[in-house]
Amino acid sequence: MKGLALIIMVCTVFAGCAKDLSCDDPQRYQKARAGTRIDAPDDLDELEASKELTVPSASPRDARPDGSPCLDLPPVLQSKGI
Repeated sequence: MKGLALIIMVCTVFAGCAKDLSCDDPQRYQKARAGTRIDAPDDLDELEASKELTVPSASPRDARPDGSPCLDLPPVLQSKGI
């Protein structure tokens, strides 16, 4: 019974590691576009412009190489020989 549990655990770990780590496919959020301001109906108070969230434009960066790993992965740390 312990051997079966061990085999299942090992298969689960390897199945998780076999995931495609490239981020080349466009994601849903990348299709988002700026919208228009919300207009309050006449019977409601106007919205306060000072409380609007302004989202800055992204800073331009060089394109990532094809097949590169996703940015949500932590960086690989390498120790320098002492």
